[in-house]
Amino acid sequence: MNGAHDASRPVRILLCDDHAVVRAGLLALLGSAPDIEVVGEAGTGEEALALTTKVDPDVVLMDLQLGDGIDGVETTRRLTAAPGDRPHVLVLTTYDTDADITRAIEAGATGYLLKAERPEELFAAIQAAAQGRTTLSAPVASRVMANMRSPRPTLTDRERDILTQLAQGLGNREIAKALFISEATVKTHLGRIYDKLGVDTRAGAVAVAKEQRLLP
Repeated sequence: MNGAHDASRPVRILLCDDHAVVRAGLLALLGSAPDIEVVGEAGTGEEALALTTKVDPDVVLMDLQLGDGIDGVETTRRLTAAPGDRPHVLVLTTYDTDADITRAIEAGATGYLLKAERPEELFAAIQAAAQGRTTLSAPVASRVMANMRSPRPTLTDRERDILTQLAQGLGNREIAKALFISEATVKTHLGRIYDKLGVDTRAGAVAVAKEQRLLP
């Protein structure tokens, strides 16, 4: 659980992936590892939460996109915030965007692995997760380091105001009215916001602002 795993017994794994074919493949793969035991499989976040209390896994192997219901990030958050003994969560996904990585780690994931990894890398990551050690796929680690090195864009108070209105879905005229400025001024500020965030659309600006936590 959320302490160190007893190395004298197999690591107990719960699989959570909404694709039955992927789960079947993982079951076959993990079944070949003598020090790993799959004790349950779930197709939704809700199933994973319910099963965890029944099968008591050491590690939950978690996909991020789970179709209907809560996603992998929210499931991870609930698993790691639950009272009492909690399993470690190892994300196993095809998604490696900055936003996905940040959200998963902030939700409490112990590790973040991509599905393209070799089987031996997955086995090693599971053992590490069971001990509470962090494992990141090389591309993920590179992204994390790059984000740590690069400073976030600095927005003025007015630019933040406009970005906040933008995130609420307001158009230029509505933003101008809400902030008591002209539409031309709104357009000027939007241009500067786009430049600072490296985007060229309203949706892109909002997405990057949320990803980098620039919005209140």
